[in-house]
This record gives sequence, C-alpha cells and structure tokens, in this order.
Amino acid sequence: MVTVLALAAALAYGVADFLGGTVTRGSTAIRALTWCVPIGLAVVLVSALLTGGDVSPGPMAWGFVAGLCGGGGLIAFYRALARGPMSVVAPVSALAAAVIPVAVGVAQGERLDASVLLGVLLCLVAIGLVSMEAGDGPAAEGAGRRRLLDSGPVMAALSGSCFGIFFVLLKEAGDGTGLWPIVGARLGNLAIVAVALLFLAARGGNAGPRLSGRKLIILALLSGSLDAGANVLYFLAVHHGMLSLAAVLTSLYPAITVLLARVAYSERLRAVQRVGMAVAVAGVALVTVG
Repeated sequence: MVTVLALAAALAYGVADFLGGTVTRGSTAIRALTWCVPIGLAVVLVSALLTGGDVSPGPMAWGFVAGLCGGGGLIAFYRALARGPMSVVAPVSALAAAVIPVAVGVAQGERLDASVLLGVLLCLVAIGLVSMEAGDGPAAEGAGRRRLLDSGPVMAALSGSCFGIFFVLLKEAGDGTGLWPIVGARLGNLAIVAVALLFLAARGGNAGPRLSGRKLIILALLSGSLDAGANVLYFLAVHHGMLSLAAVLTSLYPAITVLLARVAYSERLRAVQRVGMAVAVAGVALVTVG
C-alpha cells in the first residue's frame, strides 16, 4: 500500500510542478502561488470534511509548522523554476528532499540495508552533478557570483530541504485525526505566501505581472489542486509505512516533470548533467529496491 500511495503522490507532484513551472514562465513565483495555494487549501478542506476525523490542536499544529516549511519550499521552488530548466530544478529539489527524511528515519530506528545507504550517497553525488550549469564567460563571472544564492540549482536545493522537513513533520503529525493535519499544512502554506506579499509591499516592491489569460489561470488552479492531492497521498503513504521509504518513493516525481518538460519545451541537459541524472536514477533505484 505504501508503494502505491507514494508513487501516486510522485505522479501528482510531478504534473503539479510542471504546470506550476509553466505558470511562472508567464508571471512570477509569488503570483502563481497566490492562485495555487488557496485552491489547494479548498481541495484538502473538502477532503477532510468528507473523510471525517477529529480536529485536534496538536496534529493541526504539526501540520501548520510543516506547511510553513512547505510554503517556503514552494516559493523557493517556483523561483528556481523561473531561473533554470525544469529538467535541472526538479531533480535537485527532489533529491535534497529525499535525504532529510532518510536521515531522520534512520535516527528514529528505521533499518536501511547497504544498498539503500549506497543509494542515498549516490543521490548526494547526483545533486552536485545535476546542479552544474554552463558558465557565460569571464564577463558574466561577477554577476554570476552575486546571483549564486539566487540561482536555479541553489534555490532548488533550498526548496528540497524545506520539502524534506515538510515530509518529516507530516509524519510526526500522526494519523488519528483524518486529513486535518493536511488542512493545517495548507494554512501554513497560505501564511507564508501572505507574509511574502506583505514583505514585498513593505519594501515598495511588487509581485510582478498578474496572471492573465484563461490558460494560465486554469493551469495554476490545476497545479494547486494536484499539489494538494499529492500532499494527501503522501500523508496516507507515510502512515502506512516507513518515513524513509515513503519520502524517497514520493521523491521520484522529477521523472514526470522532466519528461513533460522535454516534450513541451525540448529542454536539453549538458553531458555532466546527464551523468548526474543517471546517477540520480541509480541512487533512487537502489533506495527503492532496498
């Protein structure tokens, strides 16, 4: 059951990220999230009401804190998508997200065999390889250094770390209160987006061009709905099995994002990045089989 649920979550996350990345190409990360996050909250709220369960302060609090981390991860992820190709951003984020739950799971007593540990190490190597981008020449080196922390791969790694913490905290929320911890998580997402908007307003900045056109708005709503559905599937998966297994299987979602990006945008990878992708596949495969 955990395998089916986690892989279904990976599929939903993968499609959601592709759609979200498409939206950011026509607007900005924060503008996309002002559509994606509220619709996601509506989806999980309806799901929680239909499935029942008690609203308990403790699990809701765990979910809310998880949502704060996840919301920060979403902002970083969408910003990364606006700065780098999906075929690089998605794998870096997912691999970073997989490492933290595995480490926490091991610390909590989950037993991983040698092949799983080797897979995790390969994932770490893959992050470095896939993150390597071509330079733009000596004239761009100064600007490149200044923008290093805002580059696609770095922002992707930051988002993945936030997602990894999100995965861990949802496990800690428990499974005796239905889907209400997910509602708390989506409220946390909404809070982060609201704070980001207030921060921009306080600095006299703006959130960028508004989403315009029926196509972009529909894609944003679909992305938010799928992301919320993926949250639910992961939550169910992690409470049917080990944290490390559920998180790593869910982190297979870049395969879907990369496939869709290659079909839609004909994105290509450098040789070293292709090697990194191959190492990533090998690492995730070892973790999954183990």
